[in-house]
Amino acid sequence: MLRAGNVVSCMACRNLLPSRVGLKFRVPLQKLHPLSRAIHHHYSTSSNPQRQPHCSAARHYTSLSRLPMRPPKYRSGGNGYQQHRTFWVAHLAARLLKLRYILLGSAVGGGYTAKKTYDEWKDMLPDMSQYTWIVPDFVWELSENFDFDKLVNALPEMEEIAKLLPDMEKIGENFTFLKSLLSSETTGDSALRAPDVPPSSAAMSDSSDKQFKKSSDKEKVDQLQEELLRTQMKYQRMLERLEKENKELRKVVLQKDDKGIHQRKVKKSLIDLYSEVLDILSDYDSNYNTQDHLPRVVVVGDQSSGKTSVLEMIAQARIFPRGSGEMMTRSPVKVTLSEGPHHVAMFKDSTREFDLGKEEDLAALRHEIELRMRKSVKEGQTVSPETISLSVKGPGIQRMVLVDLPGVISTVTTGMASDTKETIFSMSKAYMQNPNAIILCIQDGSVDAERSIVTDLVSQMDPQGKRTIFVLTKVDLAEKNLASPNRIQQIVEGKLFPMKALGYFAVVTGKGSSNESIDSIKDYEEDFFQNSRLLREGMLKAHQVTTKNLSLAVSDCFWKMVRESVEQQADAFKASRFNLETEWKNNYPRLRELDRNELYEKAKNEILDEVISLSQVTPKHWESILQKKLWERVSTHVIENIYLPAAQTTNSGTFNTTVDIKLKQWTDKQLPHKALEVAWETLQEEFARFMAEYKGKDQDDIFDKLKEAVKDESIKRHKWNEKAMDSLRVIQHNALEDRSITDKPQWDAAIQFMEETLQSRLKDTESVISDMVGPDWKQRWLSWTNRTTEQHIRNETKNELERLLKLHEDHTAYLANDEVTTVRKNLEARGVEVDPALIKDTWHQLYRRHFLQKALLHCNLCRRGFYYYQRHFVDSELECNDVVLFWRIQRMLAITANTLRQQLTNTEVRRLEKNVKEVLEDFGEDNEKKVHLITGRRVQLAEELKKVREIQEKLEAFIEALHKEK
Repeated sequence: MLRAGNVVSCMACRNLLPSRVGLKFRVPLQKLHPLSRAIHHHYSTSSNPQRQPHCSAARHYTSLSRLPMRPPKYRSGGNGYQQHRTFWVAHLAARLLKLRYILLGSAVGGGYTAKKTYDEWKDMLPDMSQYTWIVPDFVWELSENFDFDKLVNALPEMEEIAKLLPDMEKIGENFTFLKSLLSSETTGDSALRAPDVPPSSAAMSDSSDKQFKKSSDKEKVDQLQEELLRTQMKYQRMLERLEKENKELRKVVLQKDDKGIHQRKVKKSLIDLYSEVLDILSDYDSNYNTQDHLPRVVVVGDQSSGKTSVLEMIAQARIFPRGSGEMMTRSPVKVTLSEGPHHVAMFKDSTREFDLGKEEDLAALRHEIELRMRKSVKEGQTVSPETISLSVKGPGIQRMVLVDLPGVISTVTTGMASDTKETIFSMSKAYMQNPNAIILCIQDGSVDAERSIVTDLVSQMDPQGKRTIFVLTKVDLAEKNLASPNRIQQIVEGKLFPMKALGYFAVVTGKGSSNESIDSIKDYEEDFFQNSRLLREGMLKAHQVTTKNLSLAVSDCFWKMVRESVEQQADAFKASRFNLETEWKNNYPRLRELDRNELYEKAKNEILDEVISLSQVTPKHWESILQKKLWERVSTHVIENIYLPAAQTTNSGTFNTTVDIKLKQWTDKQLPHKALEVAWETLQEEFARFMAEYKGKDQDDIFDKLKEAVKDESIKRHKWNEKAMDSLRVIQHNALEDRSITDKPQWDAAIQFMEETLQSRLKDTESVISDMVGPDWKQRWLSWTNRTTEQHIRNETKNELERLLKLHEDHTAYLANDEVTTVRKNLEARGVEVDPALIKDTWHQLYRRHFLQKALLHCNLCRRGFYYYQRHFVDSELECNDVVLFWRIQRMLAITANTLRQQLTNTEVRRLEKNVKEVLEDFGEDNEKKVHLITGRRVQLAEELKKVREIQEKLEAFIEALHKEK
């Protein structure tokens, strides 16, 4: 009986609605799901067959299960006007009785429909038992913290529900009116039979009765239509209120979960666990044997096709940088979407939360994404393969992982790298060739379909369309611009492109303004499809439109793919781990599995220990090596530029004056700088010596390259304190001004220092002369070597100059021109052609040897001259001013070495240690530098083992949580 009543009510609704009567109100398109099936009754399957959707998930969760009501088409024809007047009363009574049954059936069917709508609404609510893993245990104890009686009282009463049912009083009034109308017609019929009325007056009475009946039927139909619409509006408001209360209650539960009523640690959600696995895999080297085949949603499309806007609609926030026609997405952006009490976003490597409800946080997020993209792009490139990882949480967001790729371009424009097009193609192919990746192909509906590039690329990677979802954007512009809307129908039915897809969707992503909010875009999208003739005329199906339906379908396909492939991927990594562990046991059985970062930390500690060892060097050792190196650096200048010129003077006064002037000039210009150079070189040598000594203590040779680089970079960065030069100059000047030798040991030390210096110089000079003249007769006989022509000339010149020195032992340091001519002529007389420059050069070395020999003899004589020195050489033929000079030099060296040692131990060693730490910190942050400095199969194997173990553990934790959710 109820089924028959339902059929009658369906036929009544279809027959009572006139063609010009439409919906008089605006219902949000996404809220039409339960009532559209209750109020807009199902069409007959035979007369209006429904096409099977491409994605069952989208069909199940759609909020547009039926198209808007079509106006009924009245059929022409009928029984015609009856010629016999005696039967018109019977026909009128039959029509009125039919209307009575129609109204009675409508009342019964309306009650049944209300009950069915309530049952369907109950069935539509999700089974919360499937989501027990989300809600912690303490939520089930909320009865202690919440007053559920208040919640029960907040629910509508039976009287309010009864108000939503059809008004039975009005239906009764309608029955009364029909009854009175029927009785009046019956009496009218008998009255018409009594008198004999002319035919003309009878015809006029018949036409007036028909007009009255038509007008009354029209009024009743309008009243019923309005009543149905009011009932629908009441149900709609009730449903919206219940959904809002359910959403608020869930938000309260999630907030309590975040705060932790019992201070419990909240477990990570399923999508967060999965996202962590993908983050680790993004850093995993693709050259390894185990490939990353875990599912993710890859968003591809032509440049400016609206793919980023679709992603923002799914994430429910304008989170990406926007530009007018220019390339904004310069690197892949992985977005992990999950449900949460607050609408926030966060980067993987940052702890800052961006509140997506605040415009300033949205602007800061977009700016940060743009900065990260530009930073990832190398110099000379336009796009980068480096992935930016971002997570977005919020109420009602579908859980999934999407990767937004740079838009595919057809032409490289000015300012782009020449290989930009090929780079984007290869990057897109790398993501789409994953057999478990879901390809979200975005096509701009406002441009000609033949201009699309991405469809050919997608069809190459997924020719069967088993994991591709096609999305047509900007449908509002397409409907406005296209002359033939049937072209849109061909696109969403997969008949225009050779590309195949799992499902086809049509969406609207706003009016094109960058200042539009997500809510305004949603309202605009719903308003467009509510009034679009594409949906009204059946060119688009209800489950194929709006980004909400798209989001539901993509999320369902994503999790279906995850469940089908994740365990297989886990088994592959388990096998890879076994192989790597076996290789390590066979090749490095006694070594720990230290990856590159752990090895770097170990090397860092060793280097810092070596630097600290510099502070353990004794002061005596510092001063000894500093004094020795400083004298080696300045001895040539002292002998050649100070001692030899002063020794050419004729008396002691002139000698001392020359010495004082030259020492002052030397101290002001060169000596402090030379001393600091010596100190810095000494510090470097000691640092290198300690590192070399430490290396012998069973050090791992894998650190050699790193330590050498740290040493060179630290020395390069270290700059000696320039203020030390001024103070050192004053100290050295005061030391050289002092001439007072206080005791005999100091005098003897000066004699010894002078003698050692002169002997060393004499030895060097003898070696130079020997090289000039070649081997002597003994070496020629024993070594079978001969002099060269130049050496022969040098030897003859030496012999001639030695005869000159024997004749003039007190000769000056320079030859006169006439003396040079005399020597040259004497050599020519013996058949030796010689150049004057060669004569002077040879004389310089011979006179130097002659002078040093005389100075050594004088040094021996001054050993007993301390007594005469104390008397200032008064009444004495012995003058030892050169000994005093060497004492002053020796004392300056000792004081300078002491000053430099103090500066080294108190300041420079610490500054060097600081520089080493800074270099180590910089190297530690530069992954490329670490890869370059710490190399080898051992490091690579340890790195791979660590990654594989981490991936396997994360996958196992995710699989366990996935099974619990089932």
